[in-house]
Amino acid sequence: MIANVSIKEFIQPFERRLAILELEALSNARALAVGDDPRTASVFSVSGEFDPHELSQTLSYWREVKADDATLTEQIRAEATSIVAANGLDLEAVRERTAELVPKRLPNRRCLRYASHGLHEYRGKFFPQLVRALANIGNVPDEGLICDPMCGSGTTIVEAKSFGRRAIGFDMNPLSVFVSDVKCRALELDPDELIETYSGITNILAVSNRETSDSCWHARYSTKDRYYLESWFAPKCLEDLGTVLSTLDNLQNADIRDFFRVCLSNVLRPVSFQKESDLRVRKEVREYSAGELQERFLKFSHRSVKLLVAYLSEISADRAKSQHTVVAGDAREFAAIRPELKGSVDAIITSPPYATALPYLDTDRLSLIVLGLLPRSDHRARDLEMIGNREVTERIRRAYWDEFEIRRSDLPENTCNLIDRIQELNSTSEVGFRRRNLASLLSKYFLDMRSVLAQSLGALKPGAPMFLVVGNNRTTAGGEEIQIETAKHLAEIGKRIGFEHIESIDMEMLASRDIFRANAMPSEQIVWLRRPQ
Repeated sequence: MIANVSIKEFIQPFERRLAILELEALSNARALAVGDDPRTASVFSVSGEFDPHELSQTLSYWREVKADDATLTEQIRAEATSIVAANGLDLEAVRERTAELVPKRLPNRRCLRYASHGLHEYRGKFFPQLVRALANIGNVPDEGLICDPMCGSGTTIVEAKSFGRRAIGFDMNPLSVFVSDVKCRALELDPDELIETYSGITNILAVSNRETSDSCWHARYSTKDRYYLESWFAPKCLEDLGTVLSTLDNLQNADIRDFFRVCLSNVLRPVSFQKESDLRVRKEVREYSAGELQERFLKFSHRSVKLLVAYLSEISADRAKSQHTVVAGDAREFAAIRPELKGSVDAIITSPPYATALPYLDTDRLSLIVLGLLPRSDHRARDLEMIGNREVTERIRRAYWDEFEIRRSDLPENTCNLIDRIQELNSTSEVGFRRRNLASLLSKYFLDMRSVLAQSLGALKPGAPMFLVVGNNRTTAGGEEIQIETAKHLAEIGKRIGFEHIESIDMEMLASRDIFRANAMPSEQIVWLRRPQ
């Protein structure tokens, strides 16, 4: 079989490299540029024993497969559904016309928010095409198992499920677990029921906005949580919140009810007193207009429903009926939590937390309380347990350092030298508490990631890959700029515990990856590890 495969014109250089790797892995043949330089060619030819239809169903960075006939890839069609949804069609028209419009609306730039991928903003999430490409490069078989031990908003498990692979994800943040599970379940929703439910919610909220009633929002929460919400939302906003929550409570379909609860979660920050551009807990009191929450909720829900309906109208829901599981659990113990994973995982694809870079739980605290996922009184203890935590007391800082001194031999020499250098520079100059804590926090981060890597090694099948999409960082210690090459250190730790390090692939930083651009990492890499045969 010979096939000519057209690459997406708008991908970046590192994605072009991944594209060729995935094409060669799936076709089991060398990809040859057709009449052009491989660095700029738009068409590649492969020859061998493969199914062209399967290529079109699975490839990530490619537009079209031409063998006996020309077939658009499932991926480009999925991305095109987001363009159809963005047009001014009503929901019924999207349902009816997506199949007709997709070939006319093929993207000419990166599309990240198709299907349920755009259902909830999440700092630091990576893009779905990368997941599919890495799974292809890793030769994950049909119905193979893909694992993400730090699943965040679920990009890996949603994408794995979308192309028929089994998926399991773990996270310690209850909002991450909830959002990831809902995004996966959304792939199997009935588009007609979803449209009908949205219409019903719209009608109910329109009536409630014209009537004055007590939403009894406060009855949902403990005294402490109620006081906390009152300090972060205007009184009328809380009344509106109660109205929306009560409306959703009455929905009979739990999957659809949770879909709209996630939509609600996504609009909480903009209507609160949280300074929206700041990841830290920063209050900025603002005027709230009655009904603003409902307006934002309905607008975002409409957008989310259109995206999902367009996708489900084009891509068969049967593709997403493979099993998925999202577990509230610690990545440092995930294989111990689920012992059946031992030696059974076909690939691990994950984007670990950045070392001391983001206050993950603080960013989600309002949603955690409003949705009843974690009371405010438990946030501090949970935050201290999470990998990459940066808020510690003096006592905890000393405990982390003592553990590092005992376990130095568990980390590579280069990693220890980095930690020692930062400790030395910061201890010989006047610095704030956060810089004073940095060396201890870094030691804890790398020891934690060692545990994650050790669990991953045991969970993978012999010869199976692990891909870590990780950001490098930098800091100033004693007036000196220090590069924290996280990817390099994780690769060395992986080798130290028994992984083979295949390579680390540089990635350009994409501004569209994160709504909090001011907090973006200077650079990112894909660390490609493999469990030995």
